[in-house]
Amino acid sequence: MPLEIKELHIKVSVSPGGGGGDAPAATGGGDAAAASKGAAAGQEQLIQTIIEQVMEILKEKMER
Repeated sequence: MPLEIKELHIKVSVSPGGGGGDAPAATGGGDAAAASKGAAAGQEQLIQTIIEQVMEILKEKMER
């Protein structure tokens, strides 16, 4: 018996400087500003990926 999801709720909480998740951590010999830029770029990429996935889900829902 197939399962159909009728409604999808997504809750996201993004806090600057959280330091958790997939963001790269600064090492002892690394530059803190460069690590911060890398973390911000990683977060931006993650946010873009999430937005693309949500838009695909909404597109599929509108086609039904």
